[in-house]
Amino acid sequence: MLSKSEKTTKYIIETVAPIFNKKGYAATSMSDITNATRLTKGAIYGNFKNKEAIAIASFNKNVNNLLKRIAKHQDQSKSPLQKLYLITDFYKKYYDYSKELGGCPILNIGVDSNHQDTLLIEQVRLVINKTQNNISKLIDWGKDVGEIKSEINSALFAKRLYSHIQGAIFMTYTMDDDTYLNRAMIEMDTIIKNEIEN
Repeated sequence: MLSKSEKTTKYIIETVAPIFNKKGYAATSMSDITNATRLTKGAIYGNFKNKEAIAIASFNKNVNNLLKRIAKHQDQSKSPLQKLYLITDFYKKYYDYSKELGGCPILNIGVDSNHQDTLLIEQVRLVINKTQNNISKLIDWGKDVGEIKSEINSALFAKRLYSHIQGAIFMTYTMDDDTYLNRAMIEMDTIIKNEIEN
């Protein structure tokens, strides 16, 4: 059972997470937060140290929801190679899902916070590193069970795949055209099949 304070914290995060994702850290004002939550600044600062702390909690919520969706999508197979294909499969339909969030949280917050020297960019980098490490572990697992070529550099391929995904997300949003993402994921499927699949 959540305490009253924990319920308020949860309510604030759930309410403002889409706002931070759409508007960015700098453009989201305390007025935006108080208007959306209908809470006073005092009530908000009673639960969070500052605006940056709210932004980090909001980013983490959006990213955790995204990672849970990807993990659930990957549950369709127990094969590490197929789980790799399921990542690209997930991102083929990512545009529609991420529009509900106000865009891709990793891309939005990463670009927005990069020149502001905040803890927020460190959080984005942490998530990117964690995601790439998870892809790298998946490739290592594939090598262990003989589904992926043993000579593949797992860490480098993970970076390549994730860079391809994020670049395609950027183009899809910039051009408002999901064929960028769809085609990029089809290309990655071909690369996986031709370059790393055993």
